[in-house]
Amino acid sequence: MTALRLRRVPGRYAICRLAPDAAVPGWAAGELVSVTRTRDELSIVCAAEGVPDGVTREGPWVAWRVEGTLDLSLTGILARLAVPLAEAGVSLFAVSTYDTDHILVREPDTDAAVEAWRSAGHGVTAG
Repeated sequence: MTALRLRRVPGRYAICRLAPDAAVPGWAAGELVSVTRTRDELSIVCAAEGVPDGVTREGPWVAWRVEGTLDLSLTGILARLAVPLAEAGVSLFAVSTYDTDHILVREPDTDAAVEAWRSAGHGVTAG
């Protein structure tokens, strides 16, 4: 299997939960923003510094982008990144876009994630 290349996305991120009927707030900003609505919730990944007090959130998280464009027919991409993290005891939050995947890890776990990915043969660039 070909090694994947990951590049850190600048900034610190929060994963937020709002009511399912909430409007997407203006503070949902940053280099990486993901908005997902289900019948149960509105989940937002965005820059941590813009999230106001009182919002249900987890963070800070560090985001990593799989470099290049991934064909939507590819299989196992997330597994190739998730398994080394699981083996290292690092939890993740995944966000997929049309072009690629993003993996977020809690900021204190950054070094362990980088070490796990590099040990699995993946390339990791800090910025």
